[in-house]
Parts: sequence; C-alpha cells; structure tokens
Amino acid sequence: MSARVVIEISEEVSDALAAGQAVVALETAVLTHGLPRTPMASPCNLSEWLPALPANLALSVLLDSAVRSGGAVPATVGMLDGTLHIGLSRAQLERLGHDTDARKLSTRDLGAASAQGACGGTTVAATLAACAAANIRVFATGGIGGVHRGWTDRPDVSADLAALARTPTAVVSAGAKSILDLPATVEALDSLGVPVIGLGTRVFPRFISQGDDSLGVSAHARDAAEVAAICAAHWQFAPHVGALIANPPPAQWAIPAQEVETTIAAALIEATRAGIRGAAVTPFLLDRVQRATAGRTVGVNVAVLESNARVGAAIAVELASMHR
Repeated sequence: MSARVVIEISEEVSDALAAGQAVVALETAVLTHGLPRTPMASPCNLSEWLPALPANLALSVLLDSAVRSGGAVPATVGMLDGTLHIGLSRAQLERLGHDTDARKLSTRDLGAASAQGACGGTTVAATLAACAAANIRVFATGGIGGVHRGWTDRPDVSADLAALARTPTAVVSAGAKSILDLPATVEALDSLGVPVIGLGTRVFPRFISQGDDSLGVSAHARDAAEVAAICAAHWQFAPHVGALIANPPPAQWAIPAQEVETTIAAALIEATRAGIRGAAVTPFLLDRVQRATAGRTVGVNVAVLESNARVGAAIAVELASMHR
C-alpha cells in the first residue's frame, strides 16, 4: 500500500516561500461552513465581489484577490481526499466549496480526516498547523475562537488559543468572536504569552463590533510596518509563539457592541430555558444574533475578512522586506 501525501504545498506557494516573498495563509472553514452555496449580491457593497458565483466561493475568490492586490501570494488551506493542501487552486476551491460532506477541521481532526481520505475546511487552529508545516508567518482570518461564556461551569476553550501559543505566525483578525467571554479570552492570551497588537487601535475589537475601553491590547502599532517590526522582535524573544494582530472591523459595517450584547444576553436566557447546552449553544447564539440584526452580521463578516486579507498582505510584504 503506497503512502498518501499528507501535506502538499502548491508550486506557487513553495516558490514564493523559497524566494522569501510575502505569503498569506487563508482558512477554508468559512468556505465549507460559512456563507451559503448559492449566489448573492455583495453583502457589503464590494465592487470586487462576483455575484454570479455561489456566495461561499465568491468570498474565497475575493480574499485571494485581496491578498494578491496587496503584493502577496495567497496560501489557502484545505483538505482534499486526505491531503492537506497549502495553496488551493481555483478548481480545488470550487470542489471544496460544492462538497456538502466536507468536514470542519480543527487541529485534532486533521489526522483522522487524512487517514480516512476526507475533505474539509480548516479552522484557525488547523490553518495554523499548516502555517507551522510550511513556515508561513502571516495568516488572515475573521475572528479567532477563545474562552466561551460559562467556562467556569464547563471549561470550553477554543483550540485556536493553544495553536497561537505554539505557532510563530502573525494572525490578523478583528479580535475574537462576540459570543465569547472576551475578558477571559484576552486574559488567556496574556497567560499564554501571545501579544495582542492593535493596528490603529488601543482596544480589543469584538469581531463584528468596535471595541471599547473595557478591554485593551498589549501593544499598539500605527501601521503594517510597525506591526511587522514588533512581530520580528517578538520572535527573537519567543521564537515559537504567535502574535494576534487586532484589526477593528470597518466602522461603516460594525454593529454597536451594546446591541450585540443585549441580544446575546437574551439568547443565553432563552437557551437555558430551552435546555440548550454544550456544543449546541454556539450555533444557537449565532442564529439569534443574525436574526436580531436582520442579517447584518453577514455583511460585517465579509467586510472583516476582506479587510484582514489586505492588512495581512501588507504585513507579509513588510516582513519579507526585512530579509532582503
């Protein structure tokens, strides 16, 4: 029985890395388990959006283009037939985007999915595993996972945090998902030694909402060049620890934090009364927030992902220039 190729880096990504060019990793959980597989108009009025494509694929194409327009090479990560691909082609993205049986893969799931020849979209943690394998220093996503609300009764902490603590990659995100216990998440990042670098902000963003003075960042950077300088210095002291780059959601699309918090508080009460607990709570909260905001969360998500891809490219270009 011949051995399966477990990890495959595309020729374009491999050549870029060998030449010391800017590379930005992108996840695919948003492709397989995010937007619908049917066309839609741009949810945030982006001219680069391709409305004829299924929305999930249109988003992946948008992010690929955003990275390229910033002067970097996109390395979209996903699993096909048990092989973790780092740098998916358009045809591979289409195949994964149409696959209704695709799994949602965190780090713990990669081995089983590979051995079983499965297909799947990668979460932040699994994409960071790919970054570690390929030595990719920048990864752009939406919002990371973190410590869930009610963690004192049921310790539920996303694998994203541990992955950040052991992977020397700068993860560009709009903070952590709003449904989480954000103070506990920020404290966990601090305990793990992961610097949170605010790009143009001194407060921790709430993914679909702007942050406020209740939560701060550990460092402030004015632009991508300063972010890159901080990351490069950080890796001199902690060569195996990642950095979280907090890029606030575009102001015109952000939903007021109080509106989101009020919705989540009501949804948690509803979930308790309905006996919803454990893993079922997260999708329930997301559904309630989406309904309460009349679907505005979709527009914010897309705007955040596109913004982070552009910022990721800028940081990757700056990091690459340091080694020339």
